[in-house]
Amino acid sequence: MKKLILGLTLIQAAWALPAAAADYKIGAIFPMSGANAEYGQIFGTGVNLAIEHINADKKLSGTLSVIYEDSQALPAQGVTAATKLVNVSKVPYALSAFTGVSKAVAPVGARTKTVIVNGGAVGPDLATLGDYFWNVIPLANFEVRTMAPFLVKEKGFKRVAMVYVDDPIGQALLTDLGTEVKAAGGEMVGSFSIPTTAQQFSGIAARIRDTKPDVVYIASYGNQQVQLIKQLRDNGINQPIASYSAFSTPSVLSLPEAKGVYFTAQQLNLTRDDPLTKRVVADYKAKYNKEPGAYVVNYYNAVLTFAELASALEKAGKPVTGENLLAQRKATKTFEFVGATVSFAEDGTVKAPIQINQIVGDGTSKVVVAGK
Repeated sequence: MKKLILGLTLIQAAWALPAAAADYKIGAIFPMSGANAEYGQIFGTGVNLAIEHINADKKLSGTLSVIYEDSQALPAQGVTAATKLVNVSKVPYALSAFTGVSKAVAPVGARTKTVIVNGGAVGPDLATLGDYFWNVIPLANFEVRTMAPFLVKEKGFKRVAMVYVDDPIGQALLTDLGTEVKAAGGEMVGSFSIPTTAQQFSGIAARIRDTKPDVVYIASYGNQQVQLIKQLRDNGINQPIASYSAFSTPSVLSLPEAKGVYFTAQQLNLTRDDPLTKRVVADYKAKYNKEPGAYVVNYYNAVLTFAELASALEKAGKPVTGENLLAQRKATKTFEFVGATVSFAEDGTVKAPIQINQIVGDGTSKVVVAGK
């Protein structure tokens, strides 16, 4: 009897002990090699800084870490990466980028109830991928709705030619730009598709010249956009060039031929007087000697969102699963992001003002139209 009482006492004492701290792992499906590796490196600086801050602040009971898997910005490779993160690493939350990759991995998240969060891709149909796919970046339809009236009405560029990569983001931008240019009173005088792997554009330049455009809109990304800008200029295309947020990379901003290019991006209020924004800007500058761009901020915010939701679940005594993260997000009215207080729409998308920037030519850009 004494042994039985002692055993029960030990069990009760074990129940009374606080739960062991839980270490958490999230995933990141980024291009870490290939023509678009520059994006993966940029995204990762935001992710890593967020994890550093979250662990320093002890936001969670245990340590947060990230497992990177290389998508190479290719849908099939992205699915392989997502499947490994879900089935092998057992992450409840993963980060994604690029429209084609994001559309390919979304079914993996939906099927396994794993949250997948995009902070870099802007295809408008990313708002339709289901409850487990979230966007912390404004999508391209908002960018085009800002750029088209600026080009046609404010700058007087009535004749618009477009070069677009033949993939989901290029096709989406083609549709939206055509609609918005016409609504603004302009005309699409030519649209020219290019394969995702193309690097030679002298033939495209000749076809663009024949349309006699006032402005050329480029919908491409990675090393391809650098080659496209250079070769259009080398082949006599002297008209202004416009594009979307993919033009915000250092390789484009520092390109001499890109001086004067207009591109849209979400509005960033990095002068906002709140502790979070000031800390991120200061720490990023200390590490990289420059201010964080939109992609850095987006992926910082995406990781911070996980930490806020997981912390709330810990306090409620609930396990941190994809299903519980989704429920907690829907129950949370607002989130404090770097530079803004935001809320998620029913479709899992954060909407934000869009601004228009112009490349200065020294590796930087200036705002020419503030976000609204």
